[in-house]
Amino acid sequence: MTKKQRGNWFKKADPTAFEQSDQHLQKTLGVKEMLALGVGTIVGAAIFTLPGIVAATHAGAAVTISFILAAIVSGLTAFAYAEFAAVLPFAGSAYSWASVVFGKVFGWIAGWALLAEYFIAVAFVASGWSANMKLFLSSFALQLPASLANPFSAGQGGVIDLFALLAVLIVATLLYRGTKNTAKVENLLVVLKVGVIVLFIIVGATAIHPVNYAHFVPAHVPGTDFGGWQGIAAGASQIFLSYIGFDSIAANSAEAKEPQKTMPRGIIGSLIIATTLFVAVSLVLVGMFHYSQYENNAAPAAWALLASGHTMTSHILSVVALAGMFTGLIGMMLAGSRLLYAFGRDGLLPPFLGRVSSKGQPNNALVALSVIAVLVGSIFSFTELAGLISAGTLIAFIMVSLGIYALRKREGVDLPMPAFKMPLYPVLPALAALGAAYIFYTLDSQAQLYSVGWFVLGLIVYAFYGAKNSK
Repeated sequence: MTKKQRGNWFKKADPTAFEQSDQHLQKTLGVKEMLALGVGTIVGAAIFTLPGIVAATHAGAAVTISFILAAIVSGLTAFAYAEFAAVLPFAGSAYSWASVVFGKVFGWIAGWALLAEYFIAVAFVASGWSANMKLFLSSFALQLPASLANPFSAGQGGVIDLFALLAVLIVATLLYRGTKNTAKVENLLVVLKVGVIVLFIIVGATAIHPVNYAHFVPAHVPGTDFGGWQGIAAGASQIFLSYIGFDSIAANSAEAKEPQKTMPRGIIGSLIIATTLFVAVSLVLVGMFHYSQYENNAAPAAWALLASGHTMTSHILSVVALAGMFTGLIGMMLAGSRLLYAFGRDGLLPPFLGRVSSKGQPNNALVALSVIAVLVGSIFSFTELAGLISAGTLIAFIMVSLGIYALRKREGVDLPMPAFKMPLYPVLPALAALGAAYIFYTLDSQAQLYSVGWFVLGLIVYAFYGAKNSK
């Protein structure tokens, strides 16, 4: 390894270089668009899928506490994200920020972690969309052949999940045409989705049986992660993926109008709205039926309405949910493609990923993300995907939270003084990092093992390619 290559490991990136590189990205996103992007991504497939699964496998009726716990940890980190995004509004979010305040190899680690999140999250949301589509069609006695209804990994004669593939292709095509039109579609879909969620809460509340709240926190089953505090914490670690949407807002900082105001309002506002909806939906869901009946059910909300006799409402929810889930895909694919673009832009991955179209869109990165997400979805099942997403995100959250200490020393010196600052400094950044570390500790061993393997692979890629080609 040459002296220059060794220098590329720990040299801090120049923020003006990021700013100049991102000048060709069109600044079309305001607070309204960022809120829609955040709410649309956070309240994506997860709100229609995870409450039932987590209740059945980990927390019982106390799944609502799991959502609140995950929201608290996410909220602490969201403050750090908001300050960083206001100071350094660049494409790549945590990758770009860590490169500036810690050094290039730390930026690579944060970005590599988020890259796993986006690959898996796109596959996860597409899989959830497919599950809801199949449930909707089954109510009309329609179904695909097994070879087209399930991914290869699921067995059952599956070859490819056709509906999941279709979802990715639709969103990729929409994004390929530009973010301005996509933002309009996103705003409309978010309004529809929030409306149908409120409809589910109102109608579902009429079918609640209070007996289902008995033993709200079920007793812990020794040797498992079900019940008790262990189950609540395990549920929070799986639910954590629901809240990562605010990272997708930060990843699009370079395309924000007035980022000093837009980014903090978009990040924190979307998290507050989403948490309120998550807690309400999970509380209604476990009240309608005993939590054990949601096991292995990827479309619990629609199923609960069908099973309680609200057939028409279930159909309405399914149709709007199917459309609304595209908001989650839009957010994740938008953020993931911008991160891949940032890697290509800076020479850490092949340069074709950093090229943009005549309209200033990083479409090469978008195509690459779409292909990889489809491959990931064909390898892992829906439940496995849910457990894997959080690992990479948590590593990035820890780095961003701790990065506030390095950022504060440079604000007003060689970096701008932000309009928003993380409150209760220096205590809150430490609490945010510790919270994320605890959630990572509660992840299942498979997710931890895969994340270690991913980071080893990332360091190999950086050593043999990134360090040599980094700009």
